[in-house]
Amino acid sequence: MVSFFKKLLTKKTQGVGLEITPERLNVAQIAKQKQNYKLVKYCSSDIPEGIFEEGKIVDSVALAELIQEVLKENKINSKRVATAVPMRESIIRIIAIPSELDEEELRDLILNHEANLYLPYPREEVDIDYQKLGYFQDEDGIEKVQVLLVATRREITDSYLETLQRAGLQVDVLEINSFALIRTIRDQLRQFSSNEATVIVDIEFDNTEIAIVVDGVPQFSRTVPIGTFQLQNAISRAMNLPTSRSPEILLGMTIPITAFDSLGTNTGLSRTFTTAGIAALMRVLGELTDELRRSINFYLNQSDELEMEIVQLLLAGPGGGLAQLDEYFTQRLSIPTMPIDPIASLNLDINQEIPNTQRPGLGTVLGLGLREV
Repeated sequence: MVSFFKKLLTKKTQGVGLEITPERLNVAQIAKQKQNYKLVKYCSSDIPEGIFEEGKIVDSVALAELIQEVLKENKINSKRVATAVPMRESIIRIIAIPSELDEEELRDLILNHEANLYLPYPREEVDIDYQKLGYFQDEDGIEKVQVLLVATRREITDSYLETLQRAGLQVDVLEINSFALIRTIRDQLRQFSSNEATVIVDIEFDNTEIAIVVDGVPQFSRTVPIGTFQLQNAISRAMNLPTSRSPEILLGMTIPITAFDSLGTNTGLSRTFTTAGIAALMRVLGELTDELRRSINFYLNQSDELEMEIVQLLLAGPGGGLAQLDEYFTQRLSIPTMPIDPIASLNLDINQEIPNTQRPGLGTVLGLGLREV
């Protein structure tokens, strides 16, 4: 197969970033424009129910046909793509290795020995890659090198590769979606020091991926099973409405900040709806807040000797643009919170209107597109 993740910062010739989620297919093509970037084309399509089950591709043929249709309809002719697997399907660890090893010895030690310490399944069932981060001296004064280790079950990587090959595409890059997301906001992350951590909260369709990042590198990652689907369905069940994969109602709302706020809505629905749905929505948001707090406290407890401080929480994904969600988390977690805007972060020249509420959901696909520039 392709060299898994290849080199995380290697530049590629122009191609296409293609993000596949259980709910949507996102495609972005980016071109270099002098010292800046231009979004040549962005398109998106719903993925029908039945193609994914429990976050995994189960109908590769149908998904490949959908990819072909979307590319054809949008006149995207490139056959080379960068894509990503979900963080929840991966193991990400930072390990320390003696610095005196040469490259061949380092590779053998990591892939054939160290990796086994972190894998919950047999070594032959996973794809593994690694990236050297930098050198440091341990408490005994021994020089070591920090290595970012990434592993994903081969059945997951194969399902993505086989699907794209069925669609007639060549996979240049296969990486973890959180790495692509970090790439779009790396300048924003660089403003913090090495003892200041940022929490990236990527609210996807059926889960939220939490990554705590220091110096642009994820130090801790966790996935919780709460996404826009669960938030939307909490409202639907409370109102005896049919279950829907579309987050239309949810994305039209304004999250209440205090108990005295009403649930704002841009959907034209009655006050009866907002009164009946608010309790259900806020219960699920409260569960997500508790999971975030647990994740942050766990990380800080593990980092006591580093005197690490959480300085910012960044909202990403399709749920990251919910109105006032940033203020909601700021109040409840006492951490400054804001939605990401990858278009502004990249100073990206665009020729199509993309609302601010949708921009947090473009972080991953734009980061994949950057890999191909």
